[in-house]
Amino acid sequence: MRSQNPLLRARDAVWNPTPASLRLLALLGVLGNAMIVATGGAVRVTKSGLGCPEWPRCTGDSLVPTHSPEHPALNMAIEFGNRMITFVVLAVGIAVFVAALRLRPRRGDLVWWALAQPMSVVAQAVIGGIVVLTELHPASVSLHFLVSPVLLIFCVGLWVRAGEGDAPPRPLAPPAVRRLSAALLAASAAVLVAGTVVTGSGPHAGDADSRRWGFNIEDVTRVHSVLAWLTAALAIAVTITLYRAKAPAPAKRRAHELLALIAAQGAVGYIQYFTGVPGALVVLHMLGAVLMWIAAFRLHFALRDRGPALVTPEAPSRSTTETPQPA
Repeated sequence: MRSQNPLLRARDAVWNPTPASLRLLALLGVLGNAMIVATGGAVRVTKSGLGCPEWPRCTGDSLVPTHSPEHPALNMAIEFGNRMITFVVLAVGIAVFVAALRLRPRRGDLVWWALAQPMSVVAQAVIGGIVVLTELHPASVSLHFLVSPVLLIFCVGLWVRAGEGDAPPRPLAPPAVRRLSAALLAASAAVLVAGTVVTGSGPHAGDADSRRWGFNIEDVTRVHSVLAWLTAALAIAVTITLYRAKAPAPAKRRAHELLALIAAQGAVGYIQYFTGVPGALVVLHMLGAVLMWIAAFRLHFALRDRGPALVTPEAPSRSTTETPQPA
């Protein structure tokens, strides 16, 4: 019997995990990485990218923000807050890895899915330092953003796999649907990359004096838009073929979720374009981009089945265990 104390339950979720508790931890990893994209967007639109002008310190002699005549306190607080969220995501990643190691019976693929999370967060922190040291060069800023979608692959993969069994994958849709789904993922990735070029060419590059790409903003926005429409067309094609193939209801739900996110994301994109790219909509658009990415991977995973989740037997509590009586 598991304890009702929240702290003990949190400890048990990591040290005595079940597939359900591991899946919950994996979901926290998904949410944390989506959140850090949004806070990173807030850093960019508020021109706080150099609020902490040093790395790993915030300033030359302090790990935390201090008074500086060159950097407003609000910008320093926003940038420092984004750095602190990275440590929260790292803590979740470590907890996920420990839980995957402690899960009984141990599942080797889950351990590898989980190990990638803290390692990727460390890589993200290092790239963040490069961003600061290069004074927000658009290439390093783009790489800093794109690490999050890559990390989300492992987070979403672990989240899904922790709720499944280890049976060989059984396709739930014809090969044509799975090929369309793979093309949809490729198009979604291309949209993310093109989005970083648009941002690096536009007014929200993180600091008023930071470098921009030398591309014409209308040209790169047009390319980004074409890729977004291609993604939408592929999502519609996947949905239609799922219905024609009489695919299971969960796969259809994942397709509906993705279509809804694409429609909302497209609306936000066009509104921000015609309203002069306000900062709040930029942050919302960045968050929508990673939510679409998550939905596309959930759809891809929903096209196969690996059996029911394995059940970890509960360890008997000390109070219910019979104590042998002396002879």
